[in-house]
Amino acid sequence: METQTSSPSQLELVNWCRGELVDVKHALLLYGVPESVSIAEIEETAESIKVLGKVVVRGKMFHPQQQSLMVLCECREVIDPTKIPPEVMPISGGSIWKAVYYVEPQTDKFEEKLLTFLRNEGKTLEDVQSACILPSAGDNNSEAIIRAVGDIMSKTSRPTDSYGYRRLRTFSGVSPTPVGEESLYMWLEQATLLVDEGECSDKEKRRRILESLKDPALEIIQAVRMTEPDASPHDYIEAIESIFGTVESGEELYLSFRALRQQSGERLSDFLRRLERSLVKVVQAGGLPVSSANKARVEQLIRGSTSDLMLLQLKIRERKDDPPSFLNLLREMIEEESRQSARQRLVDLKGHQLI
Repeated sequence: METQTSSPSQLELVNWCRGELVDVKHALLLYGVPESVSIAEIEETAESIKVLGKVVVRGKMFHPQQQSLMVLCECREVIDPTKIPPEVMPISGGSIWKAVYYVEPQTDKFEEKLLTFLRNEGKTLEDVQSACILPSAGDNNSEAIIRAVGDIMSKTSRPTDSYGYRRLRTFSGVSPTPVGEESLYMWLEQATLLVDEGECSDKEKRRRILESLKDPALEIIQAVRMTEPDASPHDYIEAIESIFGTVESGEELYLSFRALRQQSGERLSDFLRRLERSLVKVVQAGGLPVSSANKARVEQLIRGSTSDLMLLQLKIRERKDDPPSFLNLLREMIEEESRQSARQRLVDLKGHQLI
């Protein structure tokens, strides 16, 4: 990497990433790029480095000393400094471009592992310090730290919310929906799950929403960011829905409803609620008569569910011809889930007593 003073530094990369809400570990800064080069060519050139995966240009800036552009790119994969060349040859030929990427400062291995663990648990060193009880006469600092980390683990252990962290599929707002992209409703469903259920920060949620968008939808959110820099992830979703919400017909909404499936780790009652939100929009858009809603709900519940045992216990398949209402079905599911949870706690308690 060039060390001359006129070249962009890692500090500039970090600051630019903060302004664009880009994770610095996924960021690549290219400089020496001619002004005439298109965004498509920049992205294709960067993607020639296979370990980067899909690359999206997030910003361009003119560099007065070099009389060329600096380009901030966001990569699907985490940047591995050992696999990224310091110079990149553009696909159309010409002068090479230079690359700047973030390199983690070297730290003590124990400290690095501790920081990684705390970061994964959403904690900081201050939390460890506050959890450390003053050591007694026979204790040492290491034992106090281990005890504090153990306390944090017990407080923060929780089931993994896998569907809340799934990468959002691409949405552009183009109609009809292009191959490889999500329809509006399916994207809104995924984005809402991320925002409501995901335990990452609002900054990370905004970044994940941005990385899933293409023009013209991306332009809408860029406009929101310019006028409302502090806009929340919910504001992003509402902006997309308000602009593109009239695009899908009742028939398209019905097809999206028929494509819904229970996610890994999702309770059947939560899946039913998702089905109902989708079904309401289908009926409102004229994609299905109100009289058919109860039957359509049960049929899609059977088709999309992975909770076969509960479907059997509630005799859902036997009730297709005389389906219950949404509220009655939801009440039955919640009661059955409570019974199953109580039975599991009893089994766990007996197992613990045997041990």
